[in-house]
Formats: sequence, structure tokens, C-alpha cells
Amino acid sequence: MDPQTLDLARWQFGLTAAGHFLFVALTLGMAPLLAVLQTRATLRGGDATHTVMVRYWGRLYLINYGIGIVTGLVMEFQFGMAWSGLGHVAGNVFGASLAVETVFAFFVESVFLGLWILGWDRFPKGVHLAILWVVTGTACLSAYWILVTNGFLNHPVGHAVAADGTLVLDDPVALLTNPSTLLAFGHIAGGALLTAALFLAGVSAYHLYHRTEHYELFRRSLRLGVFTALPALFVTVVFGGLQLESLTTLQPMKSAVFRREAEEVARLQAELAARFGPGDYLPNEALTRGAGTLMMLAFALLMYGVLAAVVFACFRRAVYHARPWHLVLMAMVPLPYVAMTAGWVFREAGRQPWVVYEVLRTEDAVSHLSAGRMGLSLAVFGTLFAALIAVNAVLLLRAARRGPVESPRS
Repeated sequence: MDPQTLDLARWQFGLTAAGHFLFVALTLGMAPLLAVLQTRATLRGGDATHTVMVRYWGRLYLINYGIGIVTGLVMEFQFGMAWSGLGHVAGNVFGASLAVETVFAFFVESVFLGLWILGWDRFPKGVHLAILWVVTGTACLSAYWILVTNGFLNHPVGHAVAADGTLVLDDPVALLTNPSTLLAFGHIAGGALLTAALFLAGVSAYHLYHRTEHYELFRRSLRLGVFTALPALFVTVVFGGLQLESLTTLQPMKSAVFRREAEEVARLQAELAARFGPGDYLPNEALTRGAGTLMMLAFALLMYGVLAAVVFACFRRAVYHARPWHLVLMAMVPLPYVAMTAGWVFREAGRQPWVVYEVLRTEDAVSHLSAGRMGLSLAVFGTLFAALIAVNAVLLLRAARRGPVESPRS
């Protein structure tokens, strides 16, 4: 394998996967918040303010969801084109989980989301609410099935090796209960909820800072975001800590590199060379440690910011009039994206040189393409993703600044 082709393929997957995850984090976290808001509106007999809140935040959710679907399709294309070796060797194991995820994400979730969009004033309120809860549940299931695949790549379990050297599914229960999958799911679910909660708080702070007319709506939204962010942050940090502890047994080389344990790194390098032949079995140390450190720094800032926000949100006057605090909340919106992207880089880069840990090397999983073709592919996919991210940002900002179309008093 041409080293240049391998590097270009890794950059392509890294950029497209990280770009797609920017959409997933907000979509996955917004769904339960919308469901809770609509539940409150339904239980209160169609409370006007909560109904307008659902419609407003639902519009932002749909913008992010729609463009996120496009990025997911693009990522699937590049994955199939650039990593045919992975599908050939391990597709029999994780192919089913990807297929189930597609059913949930592109069929069940999309169909019910369409029913929710078109169902306002057409379905009974209870039915319309149930549809949104189905959307929320399928979004979580979709994330879980994706992590079944990713968990297998990081900690391959439940498989056997066929006579031709390919992997076959041997123990479905082991695959579905993989600790690498379950811990990552808890971490991602908490992080996504944190992302959405701070998005609500930040956008609401913008409107309160500018004294827009829907002050009561955004007061409630800000408090919902802030008070959701605290338990979401706690869940994220707990599952992140459990993942770090699990690395000592699941991926000891990554753990040793991150903790700067030089003697352990040397021992593991010698052990892996004896098992798999001569070679460099160290991940990129600067990238692994740098991403892990950035992730922890971002979460530390989030911890201080969220704790302070909870205190401020307890005082009605501060929610309305503390304009410096409003600026801080707006500035905090990107922090979960930074933390989760850095965490993803740490998770993926830290297992190199393996695409399936200690089973399949990354260089053996890349399609047999020339560096020129891979470079062209990277340029096309990179440009397309940059355009989609820019369009999403512009549409979200425009819709967020516009505020609710309906009035709670109407």
C-alpha cells in the first residue's frame, strides 16, 4: 500500500466522520428535549408557550437533521469507496448492524419525523406526541447500532475466523454487549444531550441579551437548557472516565501512550512485534495525547461554566438582566463540539495502526486506489462537507435569530 494513499484515506475518513458527527450530536440531543417540551404542552392542555417552544426549536432541529442526512449519505459513499478491504474482511460481522441502523435512521425515524412534521393539527395531541417519542427512540437506537460497529473495531468480540481468513459473526450477544459499545453509547448520549442543552441556552441567551419580544419563552428555554446541561455533563464525564479506565485492558497501548508510561509502551511494542511481526505499533503520540488533553480541557471549562450557569439560572432577575452571563452562555455553545470531536479523534487515532484492533491493519483495509484518485476524492468530499457545514450554520443562525413565528398569546 502506497503510504500517501493510506494517509489521504485516513484524512478523508477522519474529516467526513467528524463533520457528520457535528450534526449527529445536536440532532440526537435535541430529540428528547423536544419530546419533553411537547409532553409538557400536551399535559397542560395545549399550553401556548410550550407549543410555540416546540415549533421554534423543532424548526432548528429539522434544519440540522435534514442536512445531517445528506452528510451521512456522503460519508457512506466515501466509506465504501476507500475502505473495501475492511468490508471484505469484517463485513460479515458488522454488516448486519449497519443495515439495521439504516432501517432505523432512514426509514423508521424519517417516516415518523415526516408524520410529526405534517401531523400538527391533524392528529390528536396524544398521537402526535407519541410520534415524536418514536422519533426520539429510533434516534437513540440508530446511534447504538452505529456504535456496535465502532465498538467492534475498537474491541473485536463475538467473531470467528473463517478458512479464507475473513471474520464471521460467532456470538451476537457478545457483539451487542461489547463494553466498548456500551460505554461509548453512554458517553455519546450524555454528550449529545449536553450539546443540545447548551445550544438551547446559548440561543436563548442571545434573545434575552437583545431584549427580543419573546422573553418568557426564552427564559423557559434558557432554564431548560442550563438545568439539563448539568446532569448531561455528569453522565458524559462518568462514562468518559469509565472508558479511560477500560483502556488498560481493552487497548493498553493507547492507555500507556496517553499516560506517558514509556516503559509500558516499550514492553507493549516488543510484545506486539513478537505476536504480529516487526513493525511500529505505536499510535501517533502527539495526536493521541493532544486530542485527549484537549477533550479534558474542554470538559473542565464546561464543568465550571455549567455549574456557574445553574447558580445564575436560579435567580429570575439574572436570567433576564445578566447580560455578561448571556455572552458567556453564547460562547459556551461550541465547547461540547470541541470536546466531543477531540474525544472522537482520541478514540480513533489511538488504536492505530489497527482498523480492527489487533486483527486487521489499517493499511490492509484501504482500497487499491492511486494516491491521485484518493487525493481527488478527498478534495471533492472535503469541499462538499465544508459547503454543507457552512449552509447548515447559516440556516441555523438565520432561523435562530428570527425567533418564533407564532406568538404564545395568539
